[in-house]
Amino acid sequence: MQIFMFFTLGLLVFPSELAAVAGQGLFLSLVVMLVSRPAAVFLSLLFSRLAIREKHLISWVGLRGSVPIVLATFPLLAGLDANHSIFNLIFFTVLTSVLFQGTTIPPFARLTGVDEPFIKHRRYPIDFEKSEELDMQLVDLFVPYGSAVAGEPILNLGFPKESLITLISRGEKYIMPSGATVLQEGDVLLILGNRESLAAAQALLEKPKEKPKPSSAA
Repeated sequence: MQIFMFFTLGLLVFPSELAAVAGQGLFLSLVVMLVSRPAAVFLSLLFSRLAIREKHLISWVGLRGSVPIVLATFPLLAGLDANHSIFNLIFFTVLTSVLFQGTTIPPFARLTGVDEPFIKHRRYPIDFEKSEELDMQLVDLFVPYGSAVAGEPILNLGFPKESLITLISRGEKYIMPSGATVLQEGDVLLILGNRESLAAAQALLEKPKEKPKPSSAA
């Protein structure tokens, strides 16, 4: 539906006329992207528990699309915008926002630290039935690239005693882990534990590898 509306509304635009509003359009786009939309997002989420970086991401990927362009047709249909200046300005602003912000969402998410690696969920050869009496969960945790645990045997990592790595998914195969099993970047660990131990295990996996200190010259 959005694509159809964009296509239909695009028929009202003459590309040659957009150049006349390019300066105003770029200024308005910057104001919308960097001032008005973030201000609206932060005010509306003032009492939420979201982190600041998450609010920044929401303001960057905020709602946009054909609705502002549809609203811009009202003065056009009422004869108040005979030279299409209002319509062209709003169309240019929306188009700039979609093209620039829409294509930079992944790097912006990485910049704000709220991106998550894609994990292909698979059917594991282990079943776990959660019960109210047992405060345990079976979850899969990803070993990020650049993690400090990569290249280290499980025995040396200090996993919480209340957690148990039951299975490791590596590529297309499963590995039954032991203390000597060396973890690799991209591994998916199927871990059994309570909420606290799983949170501690995830924090351990997400700890970045320390960069080697440069050796001092003698």
